[in-house]
Amino acid sequence: MSVDQKITIAVDAMGGDNAPQAVIDGISIALARHPEVRFLLFGDETRLTGLVAEKPQLAQATVIRHAPDIVSNEERASIALRSGRQSSMRFAVNAVAEGEADCIVSAGNTGALMAMARFVLKMVPGIDRPAIASFFPTMRGRSVLLDLGANTDCQPENLVQFAVMGALYAKAVLGLGEPTIGLLNVGAEALKGNDVVKEAASRLRESPLPGQFRGFVEGDDIPAGSVDVVVTDGFTGNVALKTAEGTARLYTGWLKDTFRRGPLARLGYLMARGAFRQFRKRMDPRSYNGGMFVGLRGICVKSHGGMDGLGFANAIDVSIDLVRNRFNDQLVAELQAFGDDGVEAALVDIKQGSRSAQTGAT
Repeated sequence: MSVDQKITIAVDAMGGDNAPQAVIDGISIALARHPEVRFLLFGDETRLTGLVAEKPQLAQATVIRHAPDIVSNEERASIALRSGRQSSMRFAVNAVAEGEADCIVSAGNTGALMAMARFVLKMVPGIDRPAIASFFPTMRGRSVLLDLGANTDCQPENLVQFAVMGALYAKAVLGLGEPTIGLLNVGAEALKGNDVVKEAASRLRESPLPGQFRGFVEGDDIPAGSVDVVVTDGFTGNVALKTAEGTARLYTGWLKDTFRRGPLARLGYLMARGAFRQFRKRMDPRSYNGGMFVGLRGICVKSHGGMDGLGFANAIDVSIDLVRNRFNDQLVAELQAFGDDGVEAALVDIKQGSRSAQTGAT
């Protein structure tokens, strides 16, 4: 897809803590960066029309579709899937499935979005659950971290699939020939961790992978960039992500307070403000906002719910890059080429091997 080719993005305009204002602000910022992109906005037509009217440049780039319902952050995924058929989130997912849009971006309820996207868009063959994959800044550049919150309760086979998808994501998007893979644990020793991570590690050591499995990694290995792909369940991954974001804000706040303490401190800041501006930009969690549900047949990008317009615009940037790079086409091609009989057969072998081991142990 050429850079100037039109991309249409379906947007859940009512999802997120600061919706719909932050969503409209984000679309405005993204449109300035990508004037060729068009948006399908789903939500309260009256509110959205008023907000778009305040930004005249959006009028020619957006189409508003009314959605009477909103999926709340507290709503259970199963309930949202059944009762949210008229919601802004469901309409946006439907637009991708029906070919009206190239991708969807939402800052809404993560569990509900995963359930709807999985039900409507379906899974890539051989993959049981989608995982939220995103980039994480490291001392060596960027790494891929997944899952970031889609699956809080995982089995060993889920972690194996996340490792496969994460490695393929790193190959396709980061251009790594043979990415290294690590399984997040409370220690690097083989005997540490719960039964799920131990079993997953055993399978990963014995399985053909589109990368190199390096064993267990710890929390401090994530920012160090010890491996290219860090695999964990969604509960732990989301905690790690939110902790990193909070730490970044803490350090930025401390730095700001330090340079307010006296005239010499303020003078020092003025002399180095360019460098500190770059530092603040690198530490800003908004710069890394936007994670993809990897494993779906369509591109679905999740923004953090509390993001402002700039953060939401960066999530839109992620979706545009994925569409332009035809990520899903690359993912399917890699999955088909994986192993002798494809990833589906390989993962079936892994599952069957586990069942055989369990049967032999009983």
